[in-house]
Amino acid sequence: MDPAHLHTVCPACGRRNRVPMDRLAADGRCGACHQLLFQGRPLILDDSSFDQHVTGEQLPVVVDFWAVWCGPCKAMAPVFDAAAQVLEPVVRCAKVEVDRAPAIAARYAVRSVPTLMILDQGKPVATQAGAIPAQAFREWVQWHVSRLNAQPAPTAGLGD
Repeated sequence: MDPAHLHTVCPACGRRNRVPMDRLAADGRCGACHQLLFQGRPLILDDSSFDQHVTGEQLPVVVDFWAVWCGPCKAMAPVFDAAAQVLEPVVRCAKVEVDRAPAIAARYAVRSVPTLMILDQGKPVATQAGAIPAQAFREWVQWHVSRLNAQPAPTAGLGD
């Protein structure tokens, strides 16, 4: 692996892009479709797109496994959406609706919603069952991502 570059997956077309590490925070665009590589919102993934975006991504991916009928999921949604705006490009944020992606939920043994999970190249690093307040979510992500990256994740703007 080239320590000066990182491979990241375009949220629009799914192509892998090689990005210089010192330019991750810049407004990088996909070499294929020219869309922004970091759009400040969670990716919506399903059974057909999950592996491409999660296992092909060198950044840690924070996944919100949720369901439309779940009250705590609705409470967690604005916290998670705000996190995507702040945490990119240190992590990717993605949402998986368990009723539309049952194979993914089963693969990761998701038994309740919401379940928050941090994945590193598709492998679980941390799991949190249930909705949590913004500050606790911020600390949880920061702690686990800093252990992976040996640097703290940005957390300003996640709310309290």
